[in-house]
Parts: sequence; structure tokens; C-alpha cells
Amino acid sequence: MIAACCKWVDLRPEVDPLDAHVRTDPRTAGCSAADAAALEWALRAGERWDQPVLAVTAGPPEADRVLREAVAAGATRAVRIDLPTSAPSAVVATAIATVLGAARITSVWCGDHSLDRGSGAVPAFLAAELGSAQALGLVDVELDARAGRVTAWRRLDRGRREHVRLDGPGVLSVEGSTARLRRAALGAVMSSGRAPVEVVTPAPAVREGSDAAETHLLRPYRPRARVLPGPAGATALDRVRALTESAATSSHGHEVVVLDPPVAADRILDALAAWGYRER
Repeated sequence: MIAACCKWVDLRPEVDPLDAHVRTDPRTAGCSAADAAALEWALRAGERWDQPVLAVTAGPPEADRVLREAVAAGATRAVRIDLPTSAPSAVVATAIATVLGAARITSVWCGDHSLDRGSGAVPAFLAAELGSAQALGLVDVELDARAGRVTAWRRLDRGRREHVRLDGPGVLSVEGSTARLRRAALGAVMSSGRAPVEVVTPAPAVREGSDAAETHLLRPYRPRARVLPGPAGATALDRVRALTESAATSSHGHEVVVLDPPVAADRILDALAAWGYRER
């Protein structure tokens, strides 16, 4: 069986400009371009290797919409893991691995990053949980006639590319530009609304790890402001001058001289040495 991991995420979140609070709306939520490409590659692999495709996601009941779209496109089974959208990547990967562990998985296809966090950590955590090989950040994919064999190019730092080949079970993450999800037929879209969606509740230990992560609010680092003494001065003008240092006299005296270039260069070097910018 082939698995496709599709994350339910708000495609058009609203960010409050005052408090930076992110507001999400289930009506604008769906599947990102990277996850849609992962689903398309899973469907192509299922057709080429004659294997069923399992679509899995983690989220609230509203996430069933993503699974039904996958069923309309050609997935044969849909599973939703009952987890909050704020669950850490390691918790999500553990829950998905539990679902996939009972099935004979040939390959697991994921998007290389999500729209809400963009870390791309779930595929790596999932490969570690399954104990399988991984090929992450793929920009070009070619499916071999042999089941489980994939030849691909992956993105590296500084514009480099790596040619990889995966034989047997493994976790693959693809960029959204690698494929475009096929358009489902009208009949398939209508019948997908009645398709069964299996709901899996994670083990208490997994859910406790998810709930513990929800109590911590991540904020950007802001250094503490320095405490500076107030400006001295009897009048407001004196205090402004103290703040801007406009009344201070420069320790580097200035004078206007007219010299020949060689003599001017020596004069500049002597002045820099006297001010401590260079050794004599």
C-alpha cells in the first residue's frame, strides 16, 4: 500500500497587525501545493505499481474535507488522526507511524513543507519512526516499473542537486512544483461526500505530548531594552543638545591645508597614527 500525508491548513490566514495573532477559518482551509503534489505522486505510483493509496491527515473533524478530496482524486482509503493542528511535528509523526505500521507500506509521500510552520520536519520524524529510508526535498521524480524504486533529484544548499535512488519502502517529500493534482471527475466528487473516513484516536502518551505543547506560546525573541540615564541640561535645548551630542567638541581637530599628494598622504597617515587608528 502507498500512503499520502496531507496536512489540513488554512490557505489564507489573517494576521492581526497589532498583536500578531493568527486567525484561521475552516472555510479557507485545505491542502497546500506541496501536499497536493505528494498526493498526485502517490496516485501515480499506485497506478504504476498497481497498489492502493491511503490518504492520512491529522486534525479536527473539519480536516475530513482534505481526505474526501483525496478520495475523489483516486485514494482508496482515508484515515484522520484526531489531533489538534498545533501538535508538534514529532507527535504527528508518531501518530501517523502508528497508523501506517499495520499496513504494508511501499512508499510514503509527503509535502516538503507546510504553510503554517514550513519546517518540513514531519517526513524526517516519520522516517525515523518507521525505520525506513528517506528522500527529502525532491524537485524531480521518476517512477520505475519495479515497485518501490524511485529515481529523483533533491535540492541541496547553494543551488546544488543530488541524484538519489530509493529501492524499497521509504519516505519521500516533494516540492509543490513537481506535480499538479489531477482534477477529479464530477461523479467522484459527489460520491466522495459519502465515502467513509476512519478516525483514529492516538494513544494517551501521544496525546499528552500534544496537549503539553499547546500550553507553550512561542514568541519571537526580542532583546531587553537598555536602560540609559536621562540627558543633563537646565533647559530643553540643552537636553536636546546632550542627546544629539551636537554641543560636544570633536577630539579630532580639523584644519584645511593645501599640500602635494605625497606630502598629503604622509600627513593623513600621521594623523591616523596620532588618533590611534594605526601604528606609527
